[in-house]
Amino acid sequence: MSTTNQTFQGTLASVSSSFLFSMMFLFGLFMLPLSGTQVASWRILMMLLSLLLLVSFTKQWQHVFDYLKTLKTVKEWLIFILPTPILGGQIWLFMWGPVNGFGLDVTLGYFLLPLVMIVIGRFFYHEHMSRLQWVAASFAALGIGYDIVQYGSISWVTLFVCLGYPPYYLLRRTLSVPPITGLLSDLTLLTPVVLSMLYFSGGFSMAAQDIKFWYLLPLLGAFSALAMSLTMVASSKLPVSLFGVLSYVEPMLLFVLSITVLKQSLDEGGSLFMYGMVALALFIMIMDSMKGYLIRRRDNHLYGYGEPQVGGFPPPRRLINRRIEGVLTAHRFRKIRRYQKKMDRIQQKIEQLNRK
Repeated sequence: MSTTNQTFQGTLASVSSSFLFSMMFLFGLFMLPLSGTQVASWRILMMLLSLLLLVSFTKQWQHVFDYLKTLKTVKEWLIFILPTPILGGQIWLFMWGPVNGFGLDVTLGYFLLPLVMIVIGRFFYHEHMSRLQWVAASFAALGIGYDIVQYGSISWVTLFVCLGYPPYYLLRRTLSVPPITGLLSDLTLLTPVVLSMLYFSGGFSMAAQDIKFWYLLPLLGAFSALAMSLTMVASSKLPVSLFGVLSYVEPMLLFVLSITVLKQSLDEGGSLFMYGMVALALFIMIMDSMKGYLIRRRDNHLYGYGEPQVGGFPPPRRLINRRIEGVLTAHRFRKIRRYQKKMDRIQQKIEQLNRK
C-alpha cells in the first residue's frame, strides 16, 4: 500500500473516531442516574461485546491468535499488558469528567495531547516537520502557555489525559500490535475489574430498572468499539506527528459540546485566546496536509510506478526509497515462501519415515 493511501485512510479514520468520541462525551447525561464510574464500566462491557461480535463476524480470530503466538518472552508480554490500565483510566475519566463538572478540563487535556505527540514524534522518532507544522505547533503552544501563566496550574484531569495516552500508543507501536488485537486484549483484562465495580455499586440493578438502558447500552458499546478501533487504525497508519495534529479535531468538538450542552463557563477550562490559538493551529495544519496531499498526487502522477521517467526530472529521493523498500519486502516474502516450501517437503519426508 502506498504512503499516500495510508495517509488518506489514517486521516479518515482519525476524523471519524473524533466525531464518535464527541458523541459519546454526552452519554453520561443520557444515562443518568448512573454515575460516571458506572457508565464507564458499562461502556467497557458493551465495547467488549461489540468487539467480540465484530471479530466473529469478520472471522478475525485466527489473526488475533496468530499475533499472540508471536509473544515469546516475559518482556514482550509485559509490554503487551502494560498499556491496559492506561486505557482503563482514560475511559473512566472520559465518562466521569463531563457529569462531574470537569468537561472543559478533559477538553484541555485533549488540546495538550497533540502537542505532546508532536514533541515525541520529532525528538524521539526523528520525524520531519514542515515549516507550517512548526508554525501551527508554536501557535498552539503559545495559547496553552498563556493559560498556564494566567491560571498558575493545570488540573490533574488535564494532566492525566495529555500524559496518559502517549505511552499507550507508543507501547502498542513497540510490538506493532494490531488495533483489534490490542483493544480486545485491553477490554478482556479490564472486564473482571468493571464487573466487580458494577456489582458492588448496584450498577446492574439500576440498569435493569429503566428500559432506556436496553438500547442506550448497546449503542454505547457499538460507538465505543468503532471509535477506539478507528483510533488504533489511525495510530498505526499515520506518522506520530500527523496523528497528533489530527487529534485536535476531537477537543474542538468537545469544547463546543461543553459550552453548548454541558453549559460550562469558558473560564472553567481556559481562555478564549487559548482556544483561538489552537483553532488557528488546526486550520494551518489542515492547509499543510492538503498541500502535502496535492504535491504527492502530482509526484505520483509524474513519477508513477512503471511510467517512463521524464528527462531532467529524476524521481524524488523519497519515491526511490519507497521503491527500494517495496523490492526488499517482495524479496523477503519470496525467500520466506521458498523456505516454507522446503520445510513442508522435509515434514512430508519425516511423516513418510514415521509410517514405515
